[in-house]
Amino acid sequence: MRFSVQASVGILLSLCVLCAAGVLAWMLMLPRAKVTVGSKTFTESVILGDIVQLLAASDGDGTSHRRSLGGTKLVWEAMVNGTIDVYPEYTGTITKEILADDKLNADDEAGIRSALGKHGIRMSQPLGFNNPYALGMKKARAAQLGIEKISDLAKHPELKFGFTNEFMNRGDGWPSLRARYQLPQTDVRGVEHVLAYPALAAGSLDLTDLYATDAAIRKYDLKVLDDDRHVFPPYRAVLLYRADLESRAPDALAAVLKLQGLISNDDMVAMNARTDDDRVDEKRVAADYLTRKLGNQVNIQVEGPWQKLLWNTLNHLFLVSVSLLAAIVAAVPLGILAAQRPTLGQFILGAAGILQTVPSLALLVFMVVLLNGELGAKPAIIALFLYSLLPIVRNTYTGLRDIPLPMHESAEALGLSPSARLFLIELPMASRSILAGIKTSAVINVGNATLGGLIGAGGYGQPIFEGLRRWDPQTIFFQGVLPAALMALAVQGLFELAERRLVSRGLRLQRT
Repeated sequence: MRFSVQASVGILLSLCVLCAAGVLAWMLMLPRAKVTVGSKTFTESVILGDIVQLLAASDGDGTSHRRSLGGTKLVWEAMVNGTIDVYPEYTGTITKEILADDKLNADDEAGIRSALGKHGIRMSQPLGFNNPYALGMKKARAAQLGIEKISDLAKHPELKFGFTNEFMNRGDGWPSLRARYQLPQTDVRGVEHVLAYPALAAGSLDLTDLYATDAAIRKYDLKVLDDDRHVFPPYRAVLLYRADLESRAPDALAAVLKLQGLISNDDMVAMNARTDDDRVDEKRVAADYLTRKLGNQVNIQVEGPWQKLLWNTLNHLFLVSVSLLAAIVAAVPLGILAAQRPTLGQFILGAAGILQTVPSLALLVFMVVLLNGELGAKPAIIALFLYSLLPIVRNTYTGLRDIPLPMHESAEALGLSPSARLFLIELPMASRSILAGIKTSAVINVGNATLGGLIGAGGYGQPIFEGLRRWDPQTIFFQGVLPAALMALAVQGLFELAERRLVSRGLRLQRT
């Protein structure tokens, strides 16, 4: 009896520790703000998001900024379903990507407002600057080949193009560009925007897509090619916001709309340069701009590296512990069922195996779609839960099936009921295998949880993707990669310790 109680208590304690960690992290997370600002995964959008948040907070209402949420479609869906209330966008993107089916002209503001209204969304007046797409290449390379405008590219099919992944597929991106200019290039690949510039400098790419306000144009001495056939529409910066914000937070909205007509192209280029080149935090850049332009004395507290690390650790722990706890609760019974019903067991193991073969990023995006565009912790936790099932199910199944036949026969000879055999003999005998499966899932979860940074779920993925966006290897390593590796090692060590303390010494020696 001591043996079975010891193993059962071990599993119970493991569950309690995970549950307590998840609840603690949840309690320390901030509640949803009255006004939630969103931004996409590029510097300019994050800076504008910080400016909007600081203005919205000036009326005393609670605000938050969900930074770097992803591409256009993800952020738009987050706006429509109410995950965020306001975010910066561009008229060209609205007409060519968001409302492409409406066949609107980027200059038709009345038509854009009417079409947005059908989704419960309002649009501000233009913020003051135009940031159209452009194509760029190194000036020396362009001069060498005599390229001045986009139509000149047709004479050089050997050129290597690298475009942002969104540009590769959007209606105003590569498909339209290739068709309008009859471009023959076949070496065309998708790359992260921030990585394209070093690739141009190194010569591994000849051309990439740019934003007109990119500070990198000057930094990398790039030639912006003339769009001589006018593929790219105007991209005037605006704010999109939910219609209910007018009644729910009118003062905050009025403060935010002070941005209309305020920001010039030079202003935006300078702010982008301070962040990307000078490594100044986006919130500091936003606060300094508001002080200079509006005279707002904005007092902000930019988190230090240790504060960011602590907050990201709590968020990461929350994602991992909640998803793993749910997986344990679901997977252990499934493993037991698989072991007791071999035919059904093959189906259970096969289904869990199929889930494991789905690329983690694809599974994460699918969860966002399944939840009608909801971003943040919920889709990340569901994806991590599904990814955690296979190791626990398989190890529970294997541990139970590997119990020697004489043990089953002895239990039956003692007259134990099936449930008594399961809880007093079989589960304790399989406890080491079950704990090993949980440990494997926990370690995998720590790594996969970093992808949550793509959809605003926080954790160590946030500094990884922000560091990538700003090409800041120090932030990527010290705030993301290294802490995630240390957490994985700590999780593995804790489970090893739990196994030594809570699994019968006889079982451990038997395995050895």
